[in-house]
Amino acid sequence: MTAPSYPRWLHLCLLLVWLLIGIGLRLTNLTAKSPWTDEFSTLVFSLGNSFLPVPLDQPITIDVLLQPLQLQPATTIKDVLAHLFSESNHPPLYFALTHLWLKLFPTQADMVSLWGARSLAAIFGAVSIPAIYGLSWLAFRSRLVSHLAAAMMAISPYGIFLAQEARHYTLAILWVIASFACLVVTARHIQKHTQLPIWLVFSWVGINALGIATHYFFALTLCTEAVVLIFLAWQQWKQGNKGTRIKGQGAIEEVPKIPNPQSPIPNAPPWRRIYAVAVGTFIASIIWLPVFLHNTHGNKLTDWIQGDRIGLAWISPIFQAIAAWITMISLLPVESPQLLVVIISGLVMIIFFIWAIPILVHGLKILFVQSQTRLITQVFVSIILAAIALFFCFTYFFGIDLTRGARYNFVYFPAVIVLVGASLAICWNTPLKKKGGVREWGKGTWRVNGKMVVAIIWVMGLASAITVVCNLGYQKYYRPDLFIQLIQKTSQVPALIATTQKTHVQIGEMMGVAREFKLQNSLSSTSSILPLFFLAHQDQDPNTSTTALQSTLKLLPRPFDLWLVNFYAPEPEAIKNCIAETRSLPAVNGYEYKIYHCNS
Repeated sequence: MTAPSYPRWLHLCLLLVWLLIGIGLRLTNLTAKSPWTDEFSTLVFSLGNSFLPVPLDQPITIDVLLQPLQLQPATTIKDVLAHLFSESNHPPLYFALTHLWLKLFPTQADMVSLWGARSLAAIFGAVSIPAIYGLSWLAFRSRLVSHLAAAMMAISPYGIFLAQEARHYTLAILWVIASFACLVVTARHIQKHTQLPIWLVFSWVGINALGIATHYFFALTLCTEAVVLIFLAWQQWKQGNKGTRIKGQGAIEEVPKIPNPQSPIPNAPPWRRIYAVAVGTFIASIIWLPVFLHNTHGNKLTDWIQGDRIGLAWISPIFQAIAAWITMISLLPVESPQLLVVIISGLVMIIFFIWAIPILVHGLKILFVQSQTRLITQVFVSIILAAIALFFCFTYFFGIDLTRGARYNFVYFPAVIVLVGASLAICWNTPLKKKGGVREWGKGTWRVNGKMVVAIIWVMGLASAITVVCNLGYQKYYRPDLFIQLIQKTSQVPALIATTQKTHVQIGEMMGVAREFKLQNSLSSTSSILPLFFLAHQDQDPNTSTTALQSTLKLLPRPFDLWLVNFYAPEPEAIKNCIAETRSLPAVNGYEYKIYHCNS
């Protein structure tokens, strides 16, 4: 896996190339996709604002609905913490950083800059490129592995998807990389039976504390690291209880030792300081428990990943997980509106992975065989397997389907990229012809050497990155841009858009629609009729939403069009005096709707 001996400046220049490619992709079309509900949470809370002032159970204008997106010069980080802890279920570090970052950008149509908010996540995503380079170098001591891992991180469609959202996942990935680096160093100390440096102990605890303060699911990363350490301890204990004896002709044979209850391994270097890291990390994590438990909104905000399993729902997590793994390397435009493009993209991806997976697996097998790479390969493979096992454990035993959110795979994503880089490095050094047991890639005219294999995989990743940037893959769950076009084409009179509201998630859904109207109106030379919004609050009884809308419909001057959007309650009696839309209209992602024309 060794790369040619080039000057250090040349390696830095090549790393700069990967960085420029990565940041260029992440900043391209950064605001082309409309923000979705989670991003509205980031925007509102990072500004130090709250969703609570938005009026419920009454018609409101676009400006009233979008008021939480306006910058308030008097707000401070203290306001960020206060509203975040009372209305959301996330730790505060990323929101506090975003609060300071947003002060650098001008407003857009009196609203916070979406480009400004997303650019912070994009920058953190770009920083992960040199970070993964450093982790790979620390793990495998190979410039080749480091460059290939950085190159794959630069164009990973999954990484770009996370980097183009105003969310905290790219910052969390940096903490994951840093924590894995500490684990790699620790694994080498365990192997050599040497003491951990005290600076590493404090650094590891500090990194883990920052990771938890960024996203609570960073705890899953800590669990995978615990599994790795237990595995290494078991290996060391197993080796410590084996001896050797001389056989005939000087051969050496391993023999079991008599188990020693006073075995020094649990307290030998570096285990005492590893215990200190575990205790420090536990204390840094447990301080967030009262904050999390105090948040009464937590259960409602996570309802979407909970639920009963019936029929095909038992196997859907498997396919959801596989889809997330695939997109870490490749994702062609399978979400294109053109069916032919979808079919061709799907076939190309299937062919590509049938060809590429055996190559990557072959590289891993060699990494396991080589003595200088066996330990680190075991560490990263154990991380990935432990994380996958945790995901399915939560999904099938606790009813919390973590596979539904592809973004949650950030907890082990860097480990995948490191192993892909290491496996490609094996491939890079593989000649074309099968000679003396050396691997041959392909048959006949399709034979390619190892360097060409790496180039094909990287180009496939680059095409996948462009797919995400152009919104043909990893599309947003909500498409308010398409929804307002439908409203404008369908309604020739004032419109009332009504939805049921349980948490700020539903407010975010309507904010997406209102924001699109606001931006379009600010760019148009002629003013258009803007809709009103109605957020029918719903707690336990759905009929409360129905009653609130019923009262409003009786008082609202006619004519108007009623749009019931994601309205999960019985329809009010007053609708009987309106005419339901009978035309077949297109579906819009994130917005289930019914239309009633209320005239005289």
